[in-house]
Amino acid sequence: MRERIAFIAALVVAALVSALLFAPRFQRPREPLEAASVASPASVAPPEPAPPVSALAPAPPPPLPAYVRVDPASATACHSGMVLVDGIYCPYVGHHCAAYIDEEKDVCARFEPEVLCEGRLQHRRFCIDVFEYPNLEGVRPAVMVNWLEAKRACEVEGKRLCSVEEWEFACEGPQMWPYPYGIARDPEACNIDRKISMPVLETFSDPWKISTEVERLDRRVASGEMHRCVSPFGVRDMTGNVDEWVNNSLGKMDEKPFRSTLKGGYWGPIRSRCRPVTSTHNRWFRFYQVGFRCCADALDGGKAVAPADKTARIPRRSPMADPGGRQEP
Repeated sequence: MRERIAFIAALVVAALVSALLFAPRFQRPREPLEAASVASPASVAPPEPAPPVSALAPAPPPPLPAYVRVDPASATACHSGMVLVDGIYCPYVGHHCAAYIDEEKDVCARFEPEVLCEGRLQHRRFCIDVFEYPNLEGVRPAVMVNWLEAKRACEVEGKRLCSVEEWEFACEGPQMWPYPYGIARDPEACNIDRKISMPVLETFSDPWKISTEVERLDRRVASGEMHRCVSPFGVRDMTGNVDEWVNNSLGKMDEKPFRSTLKGGYWGPIRSRCRPVTSTHNRWFRFYQVGFRCCADALDGGKAVAPADKTARIPRRSPMADPGGRQEP
């Protein structure tokens, strides 16, 4: 009896082992991977429509102010990125401030609507960079550049530093405005009248600290960002943003007033006008707000400066039209 029970138990164990061994053969075969990954047509979501081309294109730049007249000859007379300045320049211009912001610092809110012109008139014809160096829209201008470096950088591009007179004329236009945009100071037009931090002068003699200090003080904006900061000839950011080196033919190399002269002013609450100059820094001076732009002779070989034709005339006292084209009352 005991042997019979043992025999039956052995048969049961053998049957179970056989079932386990052969069970995979009778499982439902898997679907191929490709078939399993393909959904039915009803479950496929329609593709997203492609955005229209107009949505991908950048927004057009704002139109230039109505007073701006870019000379169409710029395209052939100047290098790329420059505009032609062509007209009658008055050597000595006088403006009378009607309302001061800070008389001691010569910061004027609004000028009288009449300008005084003295001296023999000149015909000026030259090209000037539209933006501060490196003359690229959307890029902040270079700083910490001395006069010699600025001069060399312009020469490498086949250009030169602007003269004081060229810079002034490109800024004020033929109407001899005190500001590139008119006779009233506008802190919303150019990058001016910003709150400033006082520099720690000792850091500028330590090469490990200069970059950090310049970054702390920096209030530059990208070239062209201030869309209304444009002169009558179409030159951008001439006042504010950064001071700009020019070549002062009346200055001296080794004593004040220096040939290495600054124009335009930077972002702080200073004069920021077309005519004032700063000639107190030598050619090795560099600072956190000092940059430059370049000028060049016209490619057609015309003279950059010549006596004005005898028929050319600017009244000694002339009314200045405001940016809207009206004559100031």
